[in-house]
Amino acid sequence: MINATDPDRDCPFCPRLAEFRDEWRAREPDWFNAPVPSFLPRGGAGAVRLLVVGLAPGLRGANKSGRPFTGDYAGDLLYETLAAYGFSCGTFKARPDDGLELEGAAITNAVRCVPPQNKPTGPEIKACRPFLVNTLGSMENLSAILALGRVAHETVLTTLEKRRAAYPFSHGGVHDLGRYTLFDSYHCSRYNTNTGRLTPEMFRDVFDKIAAHLG
Repeated sequence: MINATDPDRDCPFCPRLAEFRDEWRAREPDWFNAPVPSFLPRGGAGAVRLLVVGLAPGLRGANKSGRPFTGDYAGDLLYETLAAYGFSCGTFKARPDDGLELEGAAITNAVRCVPPQNKPTGPEIKACRPFLVNTLGSMENLSAILALGRVAHETVLTTLEKRRAAYPFSHGGVHDLGRYTLFDSYHCSRYNTNTGRLTPEMFRDVFDKIAAHLG
């Protein structure tokens, strides 16, 4: 039974991801190259009202920096929007030592290790799910969950033992899950923003709903 909220540095549960991790440790020994822990606000897990759930660390982003959505393009829109809605203080400079702090929000990933081609497998998502279960359990004041993309959405539902068919994913979707309210957004990846699938205005629309929910 897993009791931790974050995996150990040498977590062995997913052989393919462990092999990929070891390969990049050899290639880039100065990178983080380990399961990326959740980014918590000042006050710790008990201060979290909003949890942002992504898919997995980016190879040259969180896998390099050790902080979710830090070091690659996807973090630019996310952290800019968090700041605009009062969920952070300080200045985001895409470095883990930039001094940025979250306020009432936390960021995590469905899969904590970087996967090849940014595509974790079903068994890898399942193997990492206990850490999300424990993360949610540690956040006694959590009210809103923002899922970035369909995989994160489905992982949250499975974690909370909800039927996926009853809560279909859609950008801007809002789902009452009882204790929590789940908000959906397309992932803020470079591909989605470059193609116009997700615009800053569309992303802010989701945060408008989250802000209204949290009051």
